[in-house]
Amino acid sequence: MNKHAQKPSNLPARIVVKVGTNIVTQPDGPIALSRLAQLAEGIGALRSQGVEVLLVSSGAVGLGAERLGLTSPGPRNVVDKQACASAGQGALMAFYDRLFAHLEITVAQVLLTEDDFTARERYLNLHRTLERLLRLNALPVINENDTVSIAELETRGSQAFGDNDRLAALVASRVQADLLVLFTDVDGLYDRPPTEEGARVIPVWNTDANARFGEGSKRGRGGMASKVEAAQVAAEAGVEVVIANGLAPENLPRIARGEQIGTRFPPRRNLNSRRLWLAHATAPKAGVVVNDGAFEALTDGKASLLPTGVIAVEGEFAPGEVVWIRNESGQEFARGLTNWSSSETRRMRGRQSEGIGTGRRERMVVNRENIVILENAS
Repeated sequence: MNKHAQKPSNLPARIVVKVGTNIVTQPDGPIALSRLAQLAEGIGALRSQGVEVLLVSSGAVGLGAERLGLTSPGPRNVVDKQACASAGQGALMAFYDRLFAHLEITVAQVLLTEDDFTARERYLNLHRTLERLLRLNALPVINENDTVSIAELETRGSQAFGDNDRLAALVASRVQADLLVLFTDVDGLYDRPPTEEGARVIPVWNTDANARFGEGSKRGRGGMASKVEAAQVAAEAGVEVVIANGLAPENLPRIARGEQIGTRFPPRRNLNSRRLWLAHATAPKAGVVVNDGAFEALTDGKASLLPTGVIAVEGEFAPGEVVWIRNESGQEFARGLTNWSSSETRRMRGRQSEGIGTGRRERMVVNRENIVILENAS
């Protein structure tokens, strides 16, 4: 950001921009030079107007595959993909460094793994680092550290980053961005696969939106479904999200000015930092099943989880870990930071809390202030 620039009132103060493999590279592997140069100019123009920008960029695996001669049929296993990421990440950052240097913008590489979000202390440290980089007038360029992390490379779904879509949403939420732009290679979210006749872009997403997702790209790992999931995560933290066509990088300043381009996800309930972390940044592998009475009391928003409401414990956890909370139907409707271990919870489940421990907190499996109800709970 130009420290002396006065930001126009119609522009957001802070934007996170995510570009996927299909935007960063050409279909045959090399970097899409002219497209990224145009994107850089757009970012530079926004910064000159006082807007802070963070860039989340995929492309390291694809670029590394091209450099290592693994483009056809492409890297087949996790080790090959990690090798491609290792070969491609340095080249990708070197390109961004040269590109933005022409605009007198200093870039700063930030490589992340899922542990940087699930561990609360590292999550807070990440926030401090990004804020400091922005104060120092740098452009953070963020990517998952595929060389050491296999979560994105191996899996799909809400707990993997999903080709940096979820990563971008968590970053935007953590730094309290005003706008997250998820660039893809189509014009937005369609009501059906865009190859089908009559497909139309959905201008504004809501829970009643009728959308069907096609298959994800062979080169990228996210697909439209992961973008919608990521957009919902960020919107729940109070961030406006736009899914738009990044093959036309001139869309960025237009989106920032509020023009109707792509699909917009309005900000929703604006969870605070702690509850956002519990709801979306953690990936609990164990938890408890509660009875209908506990389900109703917890979703009402006024109760802690007592041992009398627990009917089953699944997996192992220690005190202070985040656990999922499911109802008798098997729906995960909440997450919480537990006071008890899994063995203690098994031993005490179903018991009345009177006579357990010496203090009020000791009688609760999870305290009310450490519980977040997930948005899809019903």
